[in-house]
Amino acid sequence: MKTSLVTLFQALADPTRLRLLNLMAAGEVCVCFFVEIFDEPQPKISRHLAYLRRSGLVTARRDGKWMHYSLTMPSDPAVAEVLQKVLDVASNERGMQRDRMTLERVCCAAKLPASLQNAPRPELARARTS
Repeated sequence: MKTSLVTLFQALADPTRLRLLNLMAAGEVCVCFFVEIFDEPQPKISRHLAYLRRSGLVTARRDGKWMHYSLTMPSDPAVAEVLQKVLDVASNERGMQRDRMTLERVCCAAKLPASLQNAPRPELARARTS
């Protein structure tokens, strides 16, 4: 699906979806980590991820019982530029930085929380420092 500017702004208009995109900007993430980090029910997270998939901003990959999600940049260069700028600005926001630090702390912990036992750990790009 080609992501239009209107579709992009509709996807970005929800705080949960913006937080999801912020975390996926660091790399592919299993849905179970979103549930843990956001402390939200899995159906709510999945509903937002489905919205992002329909908008063409996210792709999903199944690995056994695990669903992994990753950011897909729009094919339209102008729309991709807007999304990249939004992600750059969001990454400097305190709440978004907290989400990223929480993801890094949880996925890199020697022992995963009980809710994430046996979950595949995300392979994250190192967080940028400005």
